[in-house]
Amino acid sequence: MALKSTIYKAELSIADMDRNYYNTHLLTLARHPSETDERLMIRVLAFAIHADEALVNAKGLSDTEEPDLWQKDLTGAIQLWIEIGQPDDKRLLKAAGRSEQVVVYSYSATSHVWWKPLANKIDRAKNVSVVNIPAEASAALEKMAQRSMQLQCTIQDGQIWLTDGTETVLVERETLKA
Repeated sequence: MALKSTIYKAELSIADMDRNYYNTHLLTLARHPSETDERLMIRVLAFAIHADEALVNAKGLSDTEEPDLWQKDLTGAIQLWIEIGQPDDKRLLKAAGRSEQVVVYSYSATSHVWWKPLANKIDRAKNVSVVNIPAEASAALEKMAQRSMQLQCTIQDGQIWLTDGTETVLVERETLKA
């Protein structure tokens, strides 16, 4: 018998001063049985960074044809494809061909080991960006994971603060490929 996803609900208030975006999103997140709380929270962080009314959670782990998050225009064309973790070069190149922009959020302490051999293979894909979230920040975000969350995210001058009212985490992204 297959394990079922665990449902998480988050009320995410975003104040993104870099993009002049201010909104609250009610997110229902299905956590795949193989997904960790850390990965789930990186998904929430990626949503906050790229927040838009058209940005939605996709099937990600359970469907190889979809990313973790994506944004489509009214014609169904994919504008933004967001991957969480350490996808292989074939997946990224395929995504680059299907989408206007691809962003990868890696969060493991081994991200540099994963990225080093991949960098040359992905270099020709000009619409792919790779961002590393420091291990300390992703571990702190993992501790915030609850089945029901109220989160506030503030983005200013490239810095991100995410708080649940008790803990506040400063996330400083490291760009591996712009």
